[in-house]
Amino acid sequence: MFSSLAYPELVKQLKLHKINAPPNVDGVIDPVWAQADSATDFVQYRPYFDKEPNRRTVARLLTTDQSLYCMIVCYDQRKNIQQNTGLHDDFGGDVVSLMLDTFGDKQTAYKFAVTASGIRGDSRLLDDARNRDYSWDGVWFANTRVYDWGYVVEMEIPYRSIQYDERRQTWGLDFDRWIPALTEDIYWNRYEENEGQRISKFGNLLFDDFHPTVKGSNLEFYPVGLTKATYVRPGAYNVDPTAGIDIFYNPSPQLTFQLTGNPDFAQIEADPFAFNISRYETFFEERRPFFTQGREIFMASGRQQNTGFYRPLELFYSRRIGKVLPDGREVPLHIGSKASGRIDDWEYGGFVATTGETEYVEDDERKKELQAGFTSLRVKKQIFGNSSVGLLFVGKHDRENNDGVIDVDGAFRTSHWQLAYQLARSFKNSSGGYAMSVGFTSFADNWMTLVRTRYIGEEFDLDQIGFVPWKGTAEITGVAGPRWYFEDGYISQILLYGGGALNYEKVDHYTDHEIALGFNMQFRDSWGYEINVNFGKTKDEGIEYKSLSISLSSWFSTSPNWNGNLWGGYSRTYNFSREYVAFYSWGGIDFNWLATSILQVGTSLNTFIEGNPSGSTEDVTLNARPYFSLTPLNDLNLRVYVDNVFLRSSERNEQVLFGLLFSYQFMPKSWIYFALNELHNRGDEFDSNDVPLPHRLHVADRVAVAKVKYLYYF
Repeated sequence: MFSSLAYPELVKQLKLHKINAPPNVDGVIDPVWAQADSATDFVQYRPYFDKEPNRRTVARLLTTDQSLYCMIVCYDQRKNIQQNTGLHDDFGGDVVSLMLDTFGDKQTAYKFAVTASGIRGDSRLLDDARNRDYSWDGVWFANTRVYDWGYVVEMEIPYRSIQYDERRQTWGLDFDRWIPALTEDIYWNRYEENEGQRISKFGNLLFDDFHPTVKGSNLEFYPVGLTKATYVRPGAYNVDPTAGIDIFYNPSPQLTFQLTGNPDFAQIEADPFAFNISRYETFFEERRPFFTQGREIFMASGRQQNTGFYRPLELFYSRRIGKVLPDGREVPLHIGSKASGRIDDWEYGGFVATTGETEYVEDDERKKELQAGFTSLRVKKQIFGNSSVGLLFVGKHDRENNDGVIDVDGAFRTSHWQLAYQLARSFKNSSGGYAMSVGFTSFADNWMTLVRTRYIGEEFDLDQIGFVPWKGTAEITGVAGPRWYFEDGYISQILLYGGGALNYEKVDHYTDHEIALGFNMQFRDSWGYEINVNFGKTKDEGIEYKSLSISLSSWFSTSPNWNGNLWGGYSRTYNFSREYVAFYSWGGIDFNWLATSILQVGTSLNTFIEGNPSGSTEDVTLNARPYFSLTPLNDLNLRVYVDNVFLRSSERNEQVLFGLLFSYQFMPKSWIYFALNELHNRGDEFDSNDVPLPHRLHVADRVAVAKVKYLYYF
């Protein structure tokens, strides 16, 4: 039923021809490319949906026994082609992409992107392209050359660098070209404007007397050497030279192992400042490569990149592993290993990690984080063509406690709607509780419908392994409304919606209820805005009051050289940090400017205004994070940022975080890093005689790391 609805249109096809001698991957059109079939009938997706592109594009594919080769010829005048330096997975300018569904499951695909200046980017498309995994990095090669009439991109993708079903006669296929001078996005395949790209609507790559069957050790071996200097007191540092190892092993095209030993993540940029007046902890995204790579297999179904309306419960929150303790110390991660693969319609994954025992201080009391082992197991099956059902287990064990959760989740999908569900049972030693969530999203041609519901039992405790802090709560939210798409003109879309929400919190013995209204407008020159109004009745900490929230968000990318976001809002709510009902207002901007082809500067600026019950302003917090990023050569970058926190009540900076990162990718997946992070705050400070000093801005922490990571590829 579901698969028949997903892809009824005629499928495009491109035949793959085998050659004996490979082309040179140099951006020069070799005669051998005349043997390849070509894809030329591209179609606009943005800004004028379903129109003929303004620039001609030709894509071709060839193969040898070892590798797949792609050439994309992009016609344009040289003056219009934007060639900016950049880093792997971090770039701008003109770019083309090749996408491959190597299992024919119409749910997942590889994406290989190359800019006009030769920068590479790769990712995995998930859940029928509703999600992206940008942490995936493959070993592949590309080169470009710019001419007066356009530019040429050539790629080589070794078969041993990707997973695939070697029995298939076809792979799913698409090409993409982004033309920033025209803000034009074109694809080889046609997608519905209201849906976006869908793997289920890919064309077919047909194998002509050839099937990839590359065998070998497929072993990636990364020795890591690093030296870390940690600030102790003025003039004193702990210097710790050490080493680590990362190993990737693909024993077959359907199976991957990953192992890390003694990893260090000091080159990761520090989390941004978070301002929180709610009763729940702040969620921080995972940034550490070992945990981000391949994490999609351990995620519950239902996330969608183009909307944050529904998000399944975060049952595996990897930030709990190797976490930062209350006194700033980090729990060491000694070793970690992951395995993932697939058999026919089944996907599976496993994860294990061990952390060391660590002593720390909290509220002047010495405590101990015990040595622990973490485990996760995942099985997922594709059903009804483009839907899925799965089982997930996550656990933590130490000598005193056993924590864990078992989950059943899945999603029913067509190309324009999705119904995701999740049911989980937690356990902590002999106790435990239940939780569930359901989300429905539908974007039809002229109507949008969004519904979500969530229940978290009072005994559902995942504080050691997941991020589900809303114990003893239940919620249901629904909004719907008309959508207008305009084929021509300055305005591209208008969306008007309304609905309501009920939110029960057992701690308050009350069900909050509110009405929600929204208006969204988008324009063809890549900017838009949205206004939201929510009002109702709420109870917090025994106080019933009328709640109100008005917010504005805007995004703009009207020039290839700059982009940004602007937001702000006003609310009447309970301030849990100050324990009263009052107004709370916020505003901010995030701005990025490409000053030259090698230099990008920008900043984020946030303002948080807390009111008091009398209606006057209690305090104002300002947070600015200016940065510059210098990339004189592709894959060589120096990034510097300063994160400042200023309080109006003290009329001074309370915290300054300085960060510097030099990175150079000198070979595929081989890096040199130098990182420096320095924190200044007004915490307790003592002189050499342990006499307290005034609360001045002083160095609280400083860490410098030099790191080399080198790929041996067998």
